[in-house]
Amino acid sequence: MIEVDVRGFSCPIPVVRTKKALDENPGEPVTVLVESEVSKENVSRLAGSRGCSVEVKEAPDGFHLLLSPQKKS
Repeated sequence: MIEVDVRGFSCPIPVVRTKKALDENPGEPVTVLVESEVSKENVSRLAGSRGCSVEVKEAPDGFHLLLSPQKKS
């Protein structure tokens, strides 16, 4: 699984790095680690626009977002 750790970065860096990971690993789930509510919302919005489901888990160090591409039928 691909992991993108963007804790400590403010937007747009989390979105840019998440987009790069999604582009370079099509069809693969990507876990994104963010520390702010704003980054969580922006990365979730990007994932939704790319057709990914988003599972958010709150953690002591922020949020862990699991972005899963939807299976095409």
